[in-house]
Amino acid sequence: MFVKTTTSGPRQYVKLVESYRDTAGVPRQRVILTLGRLESVRSGEADSLLNGLLRAAGKPSLEEGTGEVAFAPALSVGDTWLLTALWKELGFADAFRRLLRNRHPFDAERLLRVRVLNRLCDPESKLGILRRLEGTRVPDVSAESVNHHHLLRTMDTLTEDADRVDDALAGLLRPLIDQELAIVFYDLTTIRAEGGSDESKDLRHFGRAKEGGTIRQGMLGVVQTAEGLPIHHEVFAGHTGETTTLVPTIEKVLARYPIRRVVLVADRGLLSLDHLDAIRALRVRDQPLEFILAVPAWRYGDFDSLLAPFHEKSCQSATKEVFGEMKWQGFRLIVAHRPDRASEQGRVRDERIAALEADAAQWAEKLDAQDAGRTPPGRKLSDPGTTARFYKAVADAHLANIIQVDLASEVFSYAIDERALERARLIDGKLILVSNVPGSPPAEIVARYKALADIERGFRVLKSEIEIAPVFHRLPDRIRAHALICFLALLLYRVLRLRLKAKASPISPERALEIARRIQYHQITLHQRQSASGLSAMTPQQKELFQTIALPEPSARRL
Repeated sequence: MFVKTTTSGPRQYVKLVESYRDTAGVPRQRVILTLGRLESVRSGEADSLLNGLLRAAGKPSLEEGTGEVAFAPALSVGDTWLLTALWKELGFADAFRRLLRNRHPFDAERLLRVRVLNRLCDPESKLGILRRLEGTRVPDVSAESVNHHHLLRTMDTLTEDADRVDDALAGLLRPLIDQELAIVFYDLTTIRAEGGSDESKDLRHFGRAKEGGTIRQGMLGVVQTAEGLPIHHEVFAGHTGETTTLVPTIEKVLARYPIRRVVLVADRGLLSLDHLDAIRALRVRDQPLEFILAVPAWRYGDFDSLLAPFHEKSCQSATKEVFGEMKWQGFRLIVAHRPDRASEQGRVRDERIAALEADAAQWAEKLDAQDAGRTPPGRKLSDPGTTARFYKAVADAHLANIIQVDLASEVFSYAIDERALERARLIDGKLILVSNVPGSPPAEIVARYKALADIERGFRVLKSEIEIAPVFHRLPDRIRAHALICFLALLLYRVLRLRLKAKASPISPERALEIARRIQYHQITLHQRQSASGLSAMTPQQKELFQTIALPEPSARRL
């Protein structure tokens, strides 16, 4: 016997049929039982009959099932859930959906979010994103909807509407910053680029990288608030002069944010005293640009006469950080002296000088012995070779201004420049700033400058956790879109850090994402016919994390 489905008009019926042979031996079929219409059987009306047959055969009933359990590969979901919740709460989802809708037959906002989240969770190339989605679940995004072509189309749309994107982003960030914003930090970094092709209006040019060496690169400028929130970025060609980027960037920030006064804090890599005339000419809304600029004191000998009285009076007996102020070329010269740092710098330098002098004495003794006809053990030395070797050691120790090696002499000789040594001891432990900011006491000026280290940490995040470089795109617009994606990732990172810091949490954003990443999405199939899905149970640490950053806990129903 067997089950057969027959059709009669528009309906289908399920029948129990028996095969037999008639008296002439011809195979025939006859209906033993009509179980009902097909849709009725599928709805369960015949389950009692099926269960009876299963029990008679000694097999599990339909309710008992086959006993088999099949597990699908677990998908990481906690970190993408956390960042998606933050993305939506900041208004990024709605804003980018409005900007990108009706431009493509696919949801470009979701693809943009996938790319931004990937920079924080597991930075990879576009093809790497597709591989990562095999083991990750992103809320509201099916892995099948993401492909390489659509990812590139989304990047192109970002640059086509670059001004609208920047305006929308500024509108979202305004509620997060002080409406009386007065201090902004601006710095530039180099972004290494790959590829040997040449493009029209190429951003990739050879230049000296911040990390050293000559590479093909682009330039990225970032403006940040004193609280550590990045609010603007600019991409420049790799051979762009740093000073020329300052005014256009600040003007764009002023046009988008309600800033009444700007105090620019910059490192000596951005502005230098060699450009004082250019600095004086910088104006913001018809007012002189206020600035706090670090200067390398060792490059400017006219600082010595200004620093000497302050050093003798306040620094030699200091046990904690002390501050001083002088006038220099119409600017405020602010000095901060840390005795602990001065002591450490002096100790390291004295040890290096002593080690170099010990080597020099050993080599001089061997040279004298050779001249006297004795043959000391080891390789024979020459005066020119010893001079070159010693000069390299001095240069590597950054002591060439103190240990003067006589390169023109026919015999190996050197001298200690006592005046240069005293000058180095004068500068030890001192931070020297030039500023035109009125009213603020020296300690406040120094504190503002030290906060600049935070934007440097932001660049390290871009280059390490977010991996903005190397850039493999060759088209200028694609490079700009890549920078925007990384900037959005930095924004999420910094907002997450601000929330953790506000609750005095000791964990970093990287650690927070690592904790959340252990939350997984599971799918199982029971008895080959029943499916179930859910999330792994959250640990107390994971629950505390979501409470700290004020974001909803993951929910399987909302995935």
